[in-house]
Amino acid sequence: MDQKNGNFLSAIFLCMIVLLGWQYFVVEPKLAAERARQAELQKLQGGADGFELRKDADVVAPDSDGLGVDALNAQQGEASIDIEFADSPRLSIQTPELSGSIALMGARFDDIELNNFPTSLAENAPSVRLLEHSTLENNNTWQASYGWNSADGNPNNMPNSTTLWTIESGTILTPESPVTIKYEAPNGLIFRQHISVDAHYMFTVKQSVENTSETAFTLFPFGRITRLGAVPDAPIFVLHEGGIGVFGAEHGSEEISYGDLREDPAFDMTTTGGWLGLTDKYWAAALIPPQDEVFRGRLIGKQSAKGDAYNALYSLAPKQLVSGGQIETTGRLFAGAKQVNLIDNYNDQDILKFDLMIDWGWFYFLTKPMFKLLALFYDIFGNYGVSILIVTILIKLVFFPLANKSYVTMAKMKKLQPEMMRIRDVYADDKMQQQQEMMKLYREEKLNPLAGCLPILIQIPVFFSIYKVLFVTIDMRHQPFFGWIKDLSAPDPTSLFNLFGVIPWDPPQLLMIGIWPIIMGVTMFIQMQMNPPAPDPIQRRVFQLMPIMFTFLLASFPAGLVIYWAWNNFLSLLQQGVIMSRHGASIELLPNLGFGKNKKSEGDDAGSGTQSG
Repeated sequence: MDQKNGNFLSAIFLCMIVLLGWQYFVVEPKLAAERARQAELQKLQGGADGFELRKDADVVAPDSDGLGVDALNAQQGEASIDIEFADSPRLSIQTPELSGSIALMGARFDDIELNNFPTSLAENAPSVRLLEHSTLENNNTWQASYGWNSADGNPNNMPNSTTLWTIESGTILTPESPVTIKYEAPNGLIFRQHISVDAHYMFTVKQSVENTSETAFTLFPFGRITRLGAVPDAPIFVLHEGGIGVFGAEHGSEEISYGDLREDPAFDMTTTGGWLGLTDKYWAAALIPPQDEVFRGRLIGKQSAKGDAYNALYSLAPKQLVSGGQIETTGRLFAGAKQVNLIDNYNDQDILKFDLMIDWGWFYFLTKPMFKLLALFYDIFGNYGVSILIVTILIKLVFFPLANKSYVTMAKMKKLQPEMMRIRDVYADDKMQQQQEMMKLYREEKLNPLAGCLPILIQIPVFFSIYKVLFVTIDMRHQPFFGWIKDLSAPDPTSLFNLFGVIPWDPPQLLMIGIWPIIMGVTMFIQMQMNPPAPDPIQRRVFQLMPIMFTFLLASFPAGLVIYWAWNNFLSLLQQGVIMSRHGASIELLPNLGFGKNKKSEGDDAGSGTQSG
């Protein structure tokens, strides 16, 4: 008995050590990194109001202005932009969802603000600024550009980062009014970019070159996205941030994190059809070459003392430009929020596998339908939290046959508990015979003891798919539920350890155990008490500790996920209670919780009393 008590105490101690160690050494650092990352992103995305560009030779960015078939070399990742101008004339952008401007010096897309997405839930929070040039207040640079490179690799007389373009037609870039900009080079080449934008986040850039000289040229059209500055690595494995692209119909998406780009700085592939770019959790900038032309694409990273640089680049096959002739090419630029329906719409517009812009993960076939179902009920009720509750009910109905079979098995096993305990006591010294008698009993009663695991096994992929949807889709960002839950994609902001806000104290993240995690833990505990107890006393105690462990672990998860788990537990309690009652299994919930005595304990007490008498 003393040995068993010692083992039990050791088990409890080890469980608590594992729980606290996991929380302190794994969860807490990841949460701290995520908070720091989000704070930095909000700072960067809030942007500065002005565009006083830095005259700083230490700001490094690739400035190779082409990707010739034989010229995809180190220059692409090593050349630099030394900003030597105080400001640039700008072409204004005004759409329902975007505002900003294009720098006429270099024809850069370096000022894109997402009108419908504030950086936080704070009142009057600034909108997210996706593309941005470095300023005196902000050393972040994220920009895109299109251009040409000569076949001989000589950048002379080619438009570059310091080339000043002029507006040939149009005044403000809107969905209804495209704009054309022009540059006349000293060598007789006239470059034009006809720029249009839709009502969302897609730009179309039609480039043309007119040759007024007597010399023939061979030119390579290219597109480039550049990001400078320290980019924190995504602390959660479920999320991809970094280089991304689709290279040909036979390939899926290529994903290379910022960290991997720093270590292995180049990915290179030539194909037909696809796209490439750089992505964050909710935002992305992507280049879409002509889908029917061969292009060479690269994802490039460079790490130096001057700062990190990340690039997505593509070039097309060389085009011959004869004297008096003209050549042209058209590319598209996506710069905006990764909204599911919008991305799907672009995917339907002949952009190969553009829906893979959103990181649905390996369980794409389950995760995306889960989002579609949640979005359907959101369109009806206007609340994603309510959608989660309804979808959970539907899932319970779909899997009812399996769950019913499982709970029937549990009910029968609960009725067989006295016989199982008798076998255990009779063959206490012969474990082999004990096991054989147990298996014989299962065969006679036609029971599969593993059937009780079915509800858990069913719940795991559903749990993961909802977790993925809540974590990666911008549609869940800043979506409220009821009461204190203002953002389903963020953890429950309350804490038991400050009495849910009554005490003016902000507990450390380890102690942020909110109301919904507690509800989840309570429902999980009650559900486990309704199941047949494990035959081993130590196992029973460990199972009793599991709700506490899950309460701590899930407290840092998105509130929407915890709401789903708690609601699922509640529905399972109702379902299990009804099924077990129908099959004659007693539900001794209160005795199992320590209130009163169950039938077995009363029988044990009577037996021991008679024996002693």
